[in-house]
Amino acid sequence: MGANMARRLKDSGFTVAAVYDARGKVAKELAQELGAESCKDLSRVTELSDVIITVVSDDSAMDAIFAKSGKSLLKGAEGRLFINCATVSPKTHVEVEKRASKANAQSLEACMASSITQAREGTLYLMCGGTQEAFKRAEPILKNLSSSMRFIGKAGEAAKVKALVNMVMNINTAGLAEGLGLGNALGLDLNVLREVFSQTGANSRVLQTDGEDMQNREHSCFFSAAHAAKDSGIALKLAKEQKLKLPLAQATKDQYDKMEKLGFGELDKSGIAELTFKGRGKKKR
Repeated sequence: MGANMARRLKDSGFTVAAVYDARGKVAKELAQELGAESCKDLSRVTELSDVIITVVSDDSAMDAIFAKSGKSLLKGAEGRLFINCATVSPKTHVEVEKRASKANAQSLEACMASSITQAREGTLYLMCGGTQEAFKRAEPILKNLSSSMRFIGKAGEAAKVKALVNMVMNINTAGLAEGLGLGNALGLDLNVLREVFSQTGANSRVLQTDGEDMQNREHSCFFSAAHAAKDSGIALKLAKEQKLKLPLAQATKDQYDKMEKLGFGELDKSGIAELTFKGRGKKKR
């Protein structure tokens, strides 16, 4: 996601001065492509940039890149704007904003509800949280990355919305996999079944993006099963804090947790069909 966002910004006339990745080879290759510096230290990214966009995997990674001391994006961060696009817990976004403010910098969460292709095309859907000032500063950049964006509110609020988006998406994905899996077991023509689904109450965005892939066992990763499990977990933790029980969300997370245990965690979320189709799920594809 981050690489394609950088490519999009470069195409849109922005200077991409620096790139950083935990995988040094990946960063070096992208830097050469964009004419940027491949940074070995996080503080070097901050030194070279006015605006830093981050896309990381989870809360611990976010905490690490915004560490209070040592190797950190916050070193020399005065006047900088951090746009943080990862799906992490709301409290982490709130904490990052506090740390950035203490460093005399600004932070904005810009949660993404799209995938790799949309990142490259600049058609992401973005949910933003933070101060209005930070949002206004980020807006010229975000307009080049998105076809639509919405300011949700203070830090953490957009992350709450994103958690619910992914929770419902994951439930829909699991439900579709079960429907197609049962249809397959019944000997139904899945092309016909998907067409009927599309014209009835069984229709969903997931049917459009994942239905054919489930049928054909094409699980090239756009949004991994591991990330689906992580994101469902964020929503369930929010529900627990509100003393709510969400049995569908829990059952869905259990399925994605099972995928990880079976070694399917790096498959696309559509790979959940490997658990529902007869004769599948015995080896990684």
